[in-house]
Amino acid sequence: MNAVLVAVIVMLLLSLLRVNVVLSLVIGAVIGGLSGGLSITETIEAFNNGLGGGAQVALSYGLLGGFAVAISKTGITELLISGILKIVRKEGDSKNKALGKVVIFFFLLLMAIFSQNLIPIHIAFVPLLVPPILKILNLLEVDRRLIACIITFGLITPYIFLPYGFGAIYQDIVATQIGLSGLEIKTSDISKAMAIPALGMVVGLAIAFYVYRKPRKYNQVDIEEDKLQVKIDNKTVLFTIVSLIGAVVIQVATGSMIIGALCGILILYVTGALKWNEADLILSDGMRMMAFVGFVIISANGFSSVINATGDVETLVKSTLSILNGNVSLAVLLMLFIGLVVTMGIGSSFATIPIIAAIFVPLCLELGLSEMAIISLIGTAGALGDAGSPASDSTLGPTSGLNVDGQHNHIWDTCVPTFVFYNIPLIIFGWIAVMFVL
Repeated sequence: MNAVLVAVIVMLLLSLLRVNVVLSLVIGAVIGGLSGGLSITETIEAFNNGLGGGAQVALSYGLLGGFAVAISKTGITELLISGILKIVRKEGDSKNKALGKVVIFFFLLLMAIFSQNLIPIHIAFVPLLVPPILKILNLLEVDRRLIACIITFGLITPYIFLPYGFGAIYQDIVATQIGLSGLEIKTSDISKAMAIPALGMVVGLAIAFYVYRKPRKYNQVDIEEDKLQVKIDNKTVLFTIVSLIGAVVIQVATGSMIIGALCGILILYVTGALKWNEADLILSDGMRMMAFVGFVIISANGFSSVINATGDVETLVKSTLSILNGNVSLAVLLMLFIGLVVTMGIGSSFATIPIIAAIFVPLCLELGLSEMAIISLIGTAGALGDAGSPASDSTLGPTSGLNVDGQHNHIWDTCVPTFVFYNIPLIIFGWIAVMFVL
């Protein structure tokens, strides 16, 4: 059996059996490497060589986590939450509750979208905003699986469709890798080509709203009255906003999330918004909060390195397409599925594109697909699996905020719902775009 399939299946099965994701990635990588013909020494060496690729991202998330906690210590999040709570204050008023849900859903969706395109801080906003909102979600009996779907939608759809922030990075990778594979394209065409797959994500979100519309009870978290009436000094609010702007500006200017987060933290302390003697405790809390995400990202890079070392990605593509006898419809469907398998394993759409583009582009040209259809196929195949992958930061992010009280399981409450509601529509709408529209 193909080593890529073996590695991914083992990792997913272990994760579904509630084995720690990091252990699942390591075990899946080892078994996949051995089944691909690598010796145990070669497998371990390939895994170790890949670990360094995730270190920078892991450190970035650690510092962003520290920055998020530092922001929360200024009291600005309590002010925000108290404002939302006023809307749902009357427990017997169903209209207020409905309005409160709409406000929370829209707010989280907007923040998730902004985190990709306007203020590119990715999942760092989740531990900043979601834990305090859990108090209100419990009061409203909102199913947290819906919140996971909302956040994941906002983390994925903007970068595959909008050419700003992380979207600009993703589309640049798509254009560059397709060009290196023998087909020069315009980056401006990518948004057009990805419009229909993005519509599939919208449909998936709408279905999630319908499926998770019923109330779900969680253990209530008491909200103390004095904590709701937070009085924040105007200077503190001003310096907090300055630190956010500074972090974004520096991050964009330097291209480094690490430097951006460090700048934001320093502004908070230099301006006196937070005290210097609180720095160690706050940063430690933030890094601890994001540590699990960092370990998963590092492990996923090792997993990806082993998959590449086996050479079985190309074998998987060619062997599956060789039996199709020119059936374009089925070939497109299988290429989308292969993209799903690869991304589910390594947890990164950005890392999947270079793996699949070099193989898919020549095959697509041989099958007679148009330029726009090829762009849509590559872009969709890369995005597939970002939702639902246990190793993806698009699922790890929501879980990091929703599971602070231990009532939200990463696999069954985040990965499985987002897999169902986003990957299935992406495959359907991506296939329609390639076959009938583009």
